[in-house]
Amino acid sequence: MKQIIFTENAPAPIGPYNQAVLVNDRTLYTSGQIALDPKTGELITSSIEVETKQVMENMKAVLEAAGMSFENVVKTTIFISSMNDFAKINGVYGAYFNEKTAPARETVQVACLPKNVNVEISMIAEK
Repeated sequence: MKQIIFTENAPAPIGPYNQAVLVNDRTLYTSGQIALDPKTGELITSSIEVETKQVMENMKAVLEAAGMSFENVVKTTIFISSMNDFAKINGVYGAYFNEKTAPARETVQVACLPKNVNVEISMIAEK
């Protein structure tokens, strides 16, 4: 069974997709989050650290809307516009996880991201 997850505490979708889909009340598939402020709709890109923190806060809101937390995350995908930012992104990202139980992940540099942001993150979580 598929349940659509939506929260006003994360940016509303800007296309034909949902913030997340919960399957069989167990597995959560999130859409990628970028650094949009859910209250203003403005991009938060003053630094890569601030941008990454906004992405992670948006993801936290989606996880919470599904009754989960970062402890439930089993897999993440990080898309970045430059590998030169990897260490800074990793530093912010890592603060949201317990290193001993951190999820599997891949980080990929891409040519362009929505709204020309520098980082986008999606997750899979399990109850």
